[in-house]
Amino acid sequence: MATTKTNTKTLDDLFLDTLKDIYFAEKQILKALPKMARAAQSEEGKAGFLQHRDETQGQIERLEQVFELLGKPARGKTCEAIQGIISEGEEIMEEFKGSPALDAGLISSAQAVEHYEIARYGTLIAWATQLGLKDAVPLLQANLEEEEATDQKLTQLAETAANAKGAKAA
Repeated sequence: MATTKTNTKTLDDLFLDTLKDIYFAEKQILKALPKMARAAQSEEGKAGFLQHRDETQGQIERLEQVFELLGKPARGKTCEAIQGIISEGEEIMEEFKGSPALDAGLISSAQAVEHYEIARYGTLIAWATQLGLKDAVPLLQANLEEEEATDQKLTQLAETAANAKGAKAA
């Protein structure tokens, strides 16, 4: 009878894996935001994407502090989910270029990114709490709060301008 090797991965491993995932995601987002800012038609949209780029830089630095707390190198792990969300955004930029609906599409792509990040940070906070990583929690919490605030700003931008503009032209 063959003996089966048990996989002894722990919540610590899962936490580190997910941390690497969001670190990779934030770095990809950092690259995508200037493209989105250039594509945006409204000045508010352009400014919003550039402001979020600066915030993302700070979020990456906080994640690097969490890696440091764990005594691990800050390394990303390919996150196919974020790559898919970003490539959908790039598709919208191409297909709706110059159209009145472009900004509405960009905002929806950005919100898909935010919701992914919100889900990841919520999970990491819960696990950090469970694992007793007290110093990691406020760093992750700060990132989560920024993502939630950005999501709210995007909703306001969509409701006040972009969606109406896209609908009027229809």
